[in-house]
Amino acid sequence: MKKKLNKSQVMPRTAGALFAGLLAPAILSAQNCALCYTQAAGSGERVIQALRGGILILAFPPMLICLGIASMAWKKRNEFNES
Repeated sequence: MKKKLNKSQVMPRTAGALFAGLLAPAILSAQNCALCYTQAAGSGERVIQALRGGILILAFPPMLICLGIASMAWKKRNEFNES
């Protein structure tokens, strides 16, 4: 049987995960490619809008997949806790 965690055990883990989540965007934004940035900045407004649209289109499927996996895990977790 698995031992349940009390609040004093969960809080440090939650705080660590929150800190890592807040730190990740700062770390990831430093990974820009200088060549890509200069090419995009030097192009016209239509190309910039197309890049922005492409980024959004490429971002949605992985986000939906992650949400689907998280919701399935949440439902299984609730089923496991009920039994």
